[in-house]
Amino acid sequence: MLFLLISSVMILIAFLIVLPPLWRKYPAAISDQDQRNIAIARQRLAELQEQLQAGAITQALYDEQLAELELALSDDLDIESHVKTSQSTGRWMATVLVVALPVVAGSLYWALGSYQSLNQVDQPAVASQAAPELEKMKSMVAGLAERLQKQPDDALGWTMLGRSYKYLQEYSKAVAAFEHAYKLIGDQPEIMLLYADALAFANNEQMAGRPAELVFKALAMEPNNVTGLWLGGMAKAQTGDFVAAMDLWEKLEAQLPPGSEAQQEIQGLLAKLATQVPEGIAAQAEAKPATAASIEVQVSLAPELQKSASPNDTVFIYAQALSGPKMPLAIVRKQVSELPLAVNLTEAMAMMPTMKLSNFEQVKLLARISKSGDAMQQPGDLIGVIEQVALNDKSRHKIVINSQVK
Repeated sequence: MLFLLISSVMILIAFLIVLPPLWRKYPAAISDQDQRNIAIARQRLAELQEQLQAGAITQALYDEQLAELELALSDDLDIESHVKTSQSTGRWMATVLVVALPVVAGSLYWALGSYQSLNQVDQPAVASQAAPELEKMKSMVAGLAERLQKQPDDALGWTMLGRSYKYLQEYSKAVAAFEHAYKLIGDQPEIMLLYADALAFANNEQMAGRPAELVFKALAMEPNNVTGLWLGGMAKAQTGDFVAAMDLWEKLEAQLPPGSEAQQEIQGLLAKLATQVPEGIAAQAEAKPATAASIEVQVSLAPELQKSASPNDTVFIYAQALSGPKMPLAIVRKQVSELPLAVNLTEAMAMMPTMKLSNFEQVKLLARISKSGDAMQQPGDLIGVIEQVALNDKSRHKIVINSQVK
């Protein structure tokens, strides 16, 4: 009934727009062509009068051209000068429309329409469009993959291909694409995290192994990376390190827009984690040392390499875990002009609250001169290493920068 009511109202509105102009009587006005002829004749007459007054033409020539003008105008018009009221209006058309339009529309709907389909409003048209759109996207992805076989050095293309495969849930292909992009781009947080995420999805969302290594390597470069914090928390939670997982997700929560859906989701996960494993969290919290750990380090540059470094080159002095992620547990930045120097590496210099000196009994100490100023090790950098140092050894540890990174 609602459909019929709406249809009737729409037809009525159409009649109100179309019929009144057809029903009225209109005077049969002079045509546009006649109006133009009259306007031209008047203009020509004015020109003749101006020429006569200026002495450009004689009175005889004026009279002759005026007669010709009147004759031409009379021939062009060839109609009665008075206006008649048109009796042949559009009333017959109005009558036809009133009767024929509902009859024709109803007949066509009866023959071609489907009244039962009015009750099927719960079946959205979007569903019928999903399959063609998906096939179209698969075709585009296949085309991109084919192009990249001919242009294998297109890092951006491989990244786009990986994202597309991940959207299509073809995770093994996404891993292959991101791996190719990673080889081309190198250690950049964005590609490392995309690669890690794809690896995890391809392995039933498990972060252990290569995915976790990539995530924490990315976090070492960008400690506040939102994606890195999310994946890092997942990695820690899956290994049972709930304290570390909560630290990462709390840091993530602080960066999300207040009241946003993402923040609420993180808050829910934090609450669930705290309630489900309180004993584990308490035990790990109690295991933390009462005093903050620190290491005394003295750094110098070997005489044979002094000409290889500039006074303004950057010096990174840091501690690493003996195994696992290579993220610095504590790091300080200086310049070659300050060498030799002594520093105290403390937990306040940690890049992440879950990766700090007090979590380890032994660490590796490094001092590296970076000509590019990049925190990531590059060929040509100068480096010195102490392979193993105990945290309870409070003596000053001397690092000599005496070799070059190949």
